[in-house]
Amino acid sequence: MNLTRLTAVALAATISLAACGDDTDTSSTDAPTTVPTADTTTHDTTTHDTTTHDTAHDEPATVTIGGVDFGFTNVPASVPAGTTLALQNTSTTELHELVAFRLPEGDDIPLVELVQLPAEELTPRLGAPVTVMLQPPGSDDLIVAVGDGSLQEPGRYVIMCFIPTGVDPQVYLDAAAASNGEPPVVPGGPPHFVNGMYAELTVEG
Repeated sequence: MNLTRLTAVALAATISLAACGDDTDTSSTDAPTTVPTADTTTHDTTTHDTTTHDTAHDEPATVTIGGVDFGFTNVPASVPAGTTLALQNTSTTELHELVAFRLPEGDDIPLVELVQLPAEELTPRLGAPVTVMLQPPGSDDLIVAVGDGSLQEPGRYVIMCFIPTGVDPQVYLDAAAASNGEPPVVPGGPPHFVNGMYAELTVEG
């Protein structure tokens, strides 16, 4: 599957879709979405079990975040710098992704208010994603499109899923692979984060 890094254009289009959509409308729309594009690393998430942090030696851990319809589970309040995130999609129908952003220092807006901002405000606050990973339903293969899942810099992070509600997983992945870095146009409802698929955590130095 040829998916690569998320482009800024694709992310802006995704945020625009969310900001302009009705939060309760899950009807089908043709709209651009987050685009992971070529040279994607695929991991077997059966090896990414959540690891307990060793406080005695302050060693970073791998934390597996669950993706459900529609939310994230097993999100710790804080992790040490260097912690690696993995995604385990437990949905039987929906493709899910984990897109992590580090917010600027001093940005203490409540998360529930942040995700409701219009695109022209949300886009600059989020900036470029630190990591992007996707996993189809019923699969153990984790598609890492941006970064390697590690959170190296201390600060406040938000994680969100931009996949359109109800989109056929293979249709989305095929469209992303053929989009040459442009947002794929696929039928589907509002992005998953509109339905509540977002969370935050703090990376401690």
